[in-house]
Amino acid sequence: MSDALFDGKRFRLLTLVDNYSRKCLAIEAEISIKGENVTEILKNITFEEKVFPERIKIDNGPEFISKELDRWAYEKNIELEFSRPGKPTDNESIESFNGSLRDECLSVNWVLSLHDAQKKLNAWKLDYNDYRPHSSLGNLTPNEFIEMQSKKQISLF
Repeated sequence: MSDALFDGKRFRLLTLVDNYSRKCLAIEAEISIKGENVTEILKNITFEEKVFPERIKIDNGPEFISKELDRWAYEKNIELEFSRPGKPTDNESIESFNGSLRDECLSVNWVLSLHDAQKKLNAWKLDYNDYRPHSSLGNLTPNEFIEMQSKKQISLF
């Protein structure tokens, strides 16, 4: 995604969402995003969660076509699943998420700086994960859903 500051200077956004729990794992705003940035963000997320996905769905943006990202995914045995060019329906979950992010955060906020943008994005992410129920999750928030799933797994033992 991309947007602009109050003065018209463009910036890019990297959004990462877990399709199962609908949890927003990251929203990062930068002037430009390279494969190294994506790899670093993924390393931080997987270290936090201590788990690695089997597959990551991505589009064909230049930030996703990098040797560093490819090498990291290969070493972690993660399949990089590229959407077909011009086919946003290949990853409808992130497209829907990005639409909500644009409508509810980017289009309604005046962004003064990259730091200001990141502050507003972090606040929106907190609301999305902790306070907004999702009908696809039985009207639970993503974090409530994850907690419920965790309790189910514990009770099986």
